[in-house]
Amino acid sequence: MKIQLCSLAFALIASSAVLAQDTTTTKTTTTQADGSSQTTVKTTTSTGTLTEYVPGTTFILKEESGPVTYRYGKEVVYVTKSGKVITQDMLNTRVRVGNPVSVQYITDGDNRVISRVVVDD
Repeated sequence: MKIQLCSLAFALIASSAVLAQDTTTTKTTTTQADGSSQTTVKTTTSTGTLTEYVPGTTFILKEESGPVTYRYGKEVVYVTKSGKVITQDMLNTRVRVGNPVSVQYITDGDNRVISRVVVDD
């Protein structure tokens, strides 16, 4: 009985840790002998509940670690989980405080700069 309870507790803790983790994708281009430049792009995806939102100004998510403030990049794409692009006209009805969202961002110094926001369908 104790083994079953310990196994169940471990499974619950492990599954919650997996759900809370950020995922990171890194693209690296190395410098070649011909002098071509090196490019490194690291994109991280994080999820949470939108707590403050003013398009182009404020984007704060409540994540497991607490509230996180994001900055807007030059171009931010809003999409649904199925990949449908959300137009500027649809933003007010699809992106709302209290909704769960995922954001893809790069880190620029201490700032998290958004490039993509994913909302539920």
